This record gives sequence, structure tokens and C-alpha cells, in this order.
Amino acid sequence: MNIDLRQMVIAIETAVSLVGMNDTNHGKRVGYIASQIGNQLGFSDEDIQFAFELGLLHDCGVSTEQMHSSLVNHFDWNDAHIHCRIGHQLLKSFEPLAKFSIPILHHHTHWIDLSNENISAHDALMANLIFISDRIDVLASSHYETDILLAKAQVVKAITDHSGTFFKPELVQAFESVECTEAFWIALEDRHITRYTWDMGKYSSDCPLSLEQIKHLSLIMAYIVDQKSPFTALHSVRVADVAKFIATTCGLSEAQCHKVEIAGLLHDLGKLHTPDDILEKAGPLNDTERSVMNQHSYETFEILRHIEGLGEVARWAAYHHEGLNGAGYPFHPKERDLSTEARIIAVADVFQALVQDRPYRKGMTLDEVLVILSKMVESGKLDNTIVTLVEGVAEQCFAIAQGSDPNENQAYLNLFSL
Repeated sequence: MNIDLRQMVIAIETAVSLVGMNDTNHGKRVGYIASQIGNQLGFSDEDIQFAFELGLLHDCGVSTEQMHSSLVNHFDWNDAHIHCRIGHQLLKSFEPLAKFSIPILHHHTHWIDLSNENISAHDALMANLIFISDRIDVLASSHYETDILLAKAQVVKAITDHSGTFFKPELVQAFESVECTEAFWIALEDRHITRYTWDMGKYSSDCPLSLEQIKHLSLIMAYIVDQKSPFTALHSVRVADVAKFIATTCGLSEAQCHKVEIAGLLHDLGKLHTPDDILEKAGPLNDTERSVMNQHSYETFEILRHIEGLGEVARWAAYHHEGLNGAGYPFHPKERDLSTEARIIAVADVFQALVQDRPYRKGMTLDEVLVILSKMVESGKLDNTIVTLVEGVAEQCFAIAQGSDPNENQAYLNLFSL
């Protein structure tokens, strides 16, 4: 798998920004604003690229609507440090992105307080650059596409009022220089900022990822989505574990088994765009709620399909609710287009979801799970060959789905102890 780091960074931002529901380009805009201010200050090309990627990643610790809403509705929220700490923890042990972890930890720290922190001048500057860029976007976001050129003066005043306290004065002055052009503000509208970001994505990071690094990064992304609700904690990693075990038992090659594991980790990314109250509803979904829920696997596909080299993994992940009988969602592929790998992930997803506690029921016993799997085969939803194989190793699958298998990858699970 030849995957470029820059494209994975953009995918993380695309996923995390879905939490904003109706505002899904925040990280892209912060990256753009930071890069423009950096350019005004005469940053090197390397530091401009650093600022752009840091902007994309700065909110990787945000998973819930409630946290997003608090960050947007308060200029200086008291609990902003929570997502900063989570983002720092997620990235600090992943070598290709570890350089961003300290600036992320401090991207809501006031400039007057940064001197008390034991961090480098570069990290302090980058952290405060993201803080000012983030607050600019939060103040301006309700005005994009409408009256931003009229409202920008209010944004500028709110920022300059905090020069020397929240923000480094040199950053404020650079912002005042770049904001004078209409182009700066117009570029932040959705149709423009999306194109800008994907144009930036064409620049290779010169950091092709190893298989282990792709798996580690996929685990970080799985953590982000699984933290959206306490009822989905560890769902993605355990679906991945079950799917890899089934794939191995099926006799797939080692390379395919690794890809199946990665697809399992990433399969629910689109749920970041599902409202929290739907995910946590203690009862059946109504038709409207179900129609919203049924969009999440398409969102997964949209996040992943732009990553060169991840095409088949994107399809396996996005097909996890498709049925052989065409009754699933959202693509309704023909049976012949559902690969063995996609069928494995579909079975693993159902198996683990049934084992896990959900807001409307307790986790099921192994016997109950097997009965439901059998019924789903009879209805044409799941693949009979895969389910028959699972029945032969049911106890192992159950242990993995519960997280009680002694061979479970503890190095991966350590990430979930944040």
C-alpha cells in the first residue's frame, strides 16, 4: 500500500470536521488562514506547510457535537484544554505526526501564558498561530456565503482587542495585513476552500507510510469516531480484530488480512456526521432518524476515496451495510461486486455490534448472536460461507468481539486508555 501522509492528514480533517454537522470545513479554513499569516510573516516554505497541516489536524481531539458547539459558541471556553490534551495524546506517539502534538496541546493557551510553558519558541509560535486562526474562523463562519465582507471589521476588532494577551502581537499585525484583501475572505467560502485544500493535497509529503504506520493512523481515526458515543467505544478496533481473524481463517493472504483490518478500523468514520442524539437514542429510530443514520457509510467512502492507493479498502469499508440481496445501503451493489473482504467486514460489523452494549439493549450472548446471523443469511443479507466459517470458530470471534481474547493487540488498545 503506497499511501501519502498529506492525503491521510486531509482525510483526518475531513472526518473530524464532519462533527460540525452544518459546518464541515473548519480545519481546512484554519489551515488556510494560518498559512496566509505565515506567508505574510515570511515563513519558510517548510513552515508554511507545517502551519497548513497543523491547521488541518488541530481539532483531532473533537468527536462530539457538544464539544464542537462549546468551542464554537465561546470565544474562550474554560474546557477547551480537553480536546487539546486528547489531540496531543493521539499524535505524540505517531512519529510522522508527533511534531504537531505540542502545538496542538497548546493551541488554546493564551500568548501571555505560553512563556510559562516548557516548550520551544517554534512550538509556541505555531500553537498561537493556530489559536488566532481558529478564533478568526469561529468569529467569521456564520458570515461566509452572505455578508462576510461587511462583517469582517467585527472579526478584526475582536482579534485586535486580544493582542498581547490571547495572541502574539506580531501575529495580529500580520492578520491585519492579509485581511485587507477581499480575496482573503472570499477564499474561505466552502467551494473555494475545498478546492484549495485538495490542490494542497497534490503536493506529496515525501513521507510514504509503512503498513504499520497506516494501521497506527487508522487506529487514531478509529479512536476519534468511537469516542463520539460511549456506546461505540472500541467498536471499530474490535470490528477490525474480528474481521482480520475471519480473513485469516478464510485463508486470505497476509497482505489482504492487513487491508481488511485497516478497512475495519475505518468503516464507521462517517458516523462523525451522525447527530449524537441519534447514536445514543434509547429506542428504535424513526424514519427520519433512520434516513440520517443510513448516510454514514457513504460519508466513510467520501472521506477515504480521495486517498490514492486506498481505493479497494475504501469500498470494503463503505460496503459494510450492503446486503447480498441488495437490501442494504447506500450503494446497493450487485452481489458479484461484493468482494470476499467486503462480506467479511459486513459479518464482523454485525457480530461485534450485537455483542456490544447499545443504548436500547444489552450486549447479546453468543447463542443469540448466532441465531441472528443465521436469520440474516436466510434473508440474503449476509454471506452464507462467511457465516458458516464464523460458526465454526464462534467462541474465538466472541472473545475478540468482547475484548477478552488473550491475543488482542494491547499496543493498539493502549491508545484507548486516554
